[in-house]
Amino acid sequence: MLRFDPFSDLDALTRGLLTSQTGSTRTPRFMPMDLCKIDDHYVLTADLPGIDPGSVDVDVDSGTLTISAHRTARSEDAVQWLANERFFGTYRRQLSLGEGIDATAISATYENGVLTVTIPVAERAKPRKIEITHSGRQQSIEPTTVDSE
Repeated sequence: MLRFDPFSDLDALTRGLLTSQTGSTRTPRFMPMDLCKIDDHYVLTADLPGIDPGSVDVDVDSGTLTISAHRTARSEDAVQWLANERFFGTYRRQLSLGEGIDATAISATYENGVLTVTIPVAERAKPRKIEITHSGRQQSIEPTTVDSE
């Protein structure tokens, strides 16, 4: 069976022009991720399907969070590929952490092809109530409600 796709060369050329990385088309190009803030911590989730859990690495160095993972190449024993679109090789993503992050308490889990990194806000960066002293007494300012009749 012979397949003809007149747009495959155009698609390959477009992918090559629109991506900043060089290399073969079989090299991983990106690691899709989401980042959100929940209460007093950030949650980063990254899609890494088919990655060997032992190859996933999360490092923090000088305020930079680095995530790397490796997907092993498939066996070339196949007689004829009908589709060969999944990337293999090393994935890597780096993020700059702000000064308000507790880098010593960062944790990570990898489950069902999704890496979840929990990045806590440092205690010193959390909102807090300021005590006000007046005439030698400590006084805490609390909001009050006025009842209308």
